[in-house]
Amino acid sequence: MTQRQVQMRLGVGAVLAALFLAVYAIPAWVSSPSNVGNIILSPLFWPYALAGFTGLTGFGLIYSGLRLDQSGAPLEEPSDEAGAAWVRLALMAVIMVLTMLLLPGLGMVLTSMLIFAATAFLVRTRHPMTALVCAVLVPLVLYAFFAHVAGVAIPQGEVLRLP
Repeated sequence: MTQRQVQMRLGVGAVLAALFLAVYAIPAWVSSPSNVGNIILSPLFWPYALAGFTGLTGFGLIYSGLRLDQSGAPLEEPSDEAGAAWVRLALMAVIMVLTMLLLPGLGMVLTSMLIFAATAFLVRTRHPMTALVCAVLVPLVLYAFFAHVAGVAIPQGEVLRLP
């Protein structure tokens, strides 16, 4: 399979998933009261935003696939190290279990930081410093938004109490 085929197939799949979400899944399965004052607090806002971002990503993949030449070199063949894949899968399961065990004691923000970093290194990111910065900043920014803007209580742990 060539790079162009992968880009095109992923793009078409993302666009179809976005259409499914926007046309059927969100209207059928997400209910929202009609008197929500802040649009961002509406239960419909973020599902539609994610569907829109998925569609934009799909169109971007299709566009980049169309720009590639037809005779692109094939992608790397899958490695024969099936054992390594099973080990990574087992380690991902361990990370998931650790998430559930650490949440009550450390709280959602600190646990998210640790799990984000562990997952980034498990998948062998090419950008370890960026992953560490994001592991710290993304949970903090999300906490600040939900706790101080949206007024949603975020579970705090015994170790760290955020303002």
